[in-house]
Amino acid sequence: MARDNIEWVRKNAEGEKIEIKAHQIRERWDFYWRPGRTWGWNVLETPLLEDWLEVLDGVERRVHRRQYPLDEPAKVRRLIRERYPDAEFD
Repeated sequence: MARDNIEWVRKNAEGEKIEIKAHQIRERWDFYWRPGRTWGWNVLETPLLEDWLEVLDGVERRVHRRQYPLDEPAKVRRLIRERYPDAEFD
């Protein structure tokens, strides 16, 4: 089941603000970025650990509003550990 997007703003490597959004479709998370509101969305091929942690934070907050099931944060943590095995978070 598709859910609402989780969106945030961060700076890219050049120090410019970019908008990021993550969209979940079943077990898969797709990430997109754009430099400003007037631009279209581009696929973000390799999301940073920082981006995954934003998704985890968004999912954890939305569990309390019953927008995600209780086990969804654990699924996102598993995905982060698969992609970034040396990262320490929680």
